[in-house]
This record gives sequence, C-alpha cells and structure tokens, in this order.
Amino acid sequence: MPFAERGQRMSWDPVYRLVKQIPRGRVTTYGALAKTLRLRGGARTAGRAMAATPSGKGIPWHRVVGDHGKLLIPEPYGSLQRKLLQSEGVELVEFRVNLKKYLWTPGSSAKKRKVIRKAPARRGKGGKRRNSRDTAA
Repeated sequence: MPFAERGQRMSWDPVYRLVKQIPRGRVTTYGALAKTLRLRGGARTAGRAMAATPSGKGIPWHRVVGDHGKLLIPEPYGSLQRKLLQSEGVELVEFRVNLKKYLWTPGSSAKKRKVIRKAPARRGKGGKRRNSRDTAA
C-alpha cells in the first residue's frame, strides 16, 4: 500500500468505491478519479491504485481509461479491457473510447431530486393571505 504521510498508510478503498459507481457502458479517466478524490500525484496515482485492484471484489477496473479515452493497460489485460467494454456497448476506435459519448463523471448518474415548492398563497378580500385549505368546500 502507498504511504500517505509519514508513518501513515493509505488505502486505495476510496478509489475502488468510486470506480464501483461507474455504470455499465460508461467510462471515466485516471485524471478524473484523481481530481475527484484529490489524489496526490494525480492520474499516475490513480493508475497505481487501479494496477493494484484486487480480483474478485467486483471492481470494474476496465471502465477506467487514459486521457482522451485511450486504453492504456498492456496485454494480456488490454484486450480483455477492450472485450469487456465492447460487451457493455462501448464503441472503440483504434483503442480509444469516445469520451463525448461515454464519459461518466461522479454525480452524473445520481438521480435528481424533485424540489417540491409550496403553491403561493392567494390573497383574499382585505389583503389577507389564504390557502386552498382556508376556503370552504
């Protein structure tokens, strides 16, 4: 595991939790991971974390790509990454993903909450506010 500061060991768990949020058919970049998590060392640190991904934990490592959508993982895993992305519907052109079409950013898949606003109170005779409850049925 990497060292965060003197004597403190750092865990890659925050990186893996964020990668698990990437939906099928979408990708993010090493740089976006680093920026979101404020990783010291930027995209390279995110790359180290992804290289250390434990197998069998359900972490979709193949959904993280390089700058400009380039697949950076060397063989034999590079071709596996390509096959996994294609199986999710991601189109590749010469080992590149179209980020305009498939880029996922943290928070982009979160459901937007509906804001329920109270209806403005109507004013009755004499300027008094009245709600629909105040009127007789």
